[in-house]
Amino acid sequence: MMRICSFPFFHRVIGACAAAAIIGCGHGPKPDAYGNIEATEVVVGAQAAGQLEAFTPAEGNIVPLGATVGVIDTTPESLQLEQASAQRTASASRATESAKQIGVLEAQRSIAERVYERTRRLFDQQAATAQQLDQAERDYRTLVAQIAVARAQHATALHDVTASDARAAQVRDQLRKSVITNPVGGTVLTTYVRKGEQVQIGQPLYKIADLDTMELRAYVTETQLASFRVGQRVTVSVDAGASRRALPGIVSWVSPTAEFTPTPIETRDERVNLVYAVKIRVPNPNDMLKIGMPADVQLATVALR
Repeated sequence: MMRICSFPFFHRVIGACAAAAIIGCGHGPKPDAYGNIEATEVVVGAQAAGQLEAFTPAEGNIVPLGATVGVIDTTPESLQLEQASAQRTASASRATESAKQIGVLEAQRSIAERVYERTRRLFDQQAATAQQLDQAERDYRTLVAQIAVARAQHATALHDVTASDARAAQVRDQLRKSVITNPVGGTVLTTYVRKGEQVQIGQPLYKIADLDTMELRAYVTETQLASFRVGQRVTVSVDAGASRRALPGIVSWVSPTAEFTPTPIETRDERVNLVYAVKIRVPNPNDMLKIGMPADVQLATVALR
């Protein structure tokens, strides 16, 4: 499950005003947009139910993609796998026996058919009695019926083998899901469980985000919209102690639809003002950028420092 975490818009305005004040004092160019730093967060959930036998994520730890971060108790699944294997062995044995039985019955049927045909010819020549003919026919038809039953039993046994294989594959999949694998490289932001706890399928385990590259969500007016395009390079400025730090940014998304100025700061006059959201990808050297940090945007690139 993925979601974008953003700081409340009220704080964006405070940060924007502070940025504007700093720039104004320094007689620098006025920013073209304001916003806040965001990160794409991933909440990792349990794909199996059971007790956490191991769980290593800790807040602030960097976890690579594909790393094993936990194990859920697999004792029930292991027993189910053994049961499915035993059932398959028994079903395969029945299938083998029924196949052998069919072979024997087919040989007997072939002989009985010849006896029946010969007895019928002798009966037509009045060299055999009606009782002999009835007995030969009964033997032949009995074997035909027995073969039909044996074939049905063989088909059932084969079906049971297939069902056991499917059940074993399902249990193996559950065993695979019992091993918790990190789906995206990044920094652990929050953990929701601890080793030894009982978890259920879908229960959140921890939240992780890639903080190497952050996103700035800003809002621009309709008159500014034409100046922003996907792939455009801009300059993003943030507070760095007593000074401002400029970072390179690339516009990654421009909203195709307008929206009202967010409600928390909306006034009666502002209800007529429509804005467009834009997202800007910004590198995060030395983890300088933090989620929720206010920032401003300048279309014209400036010397980075």
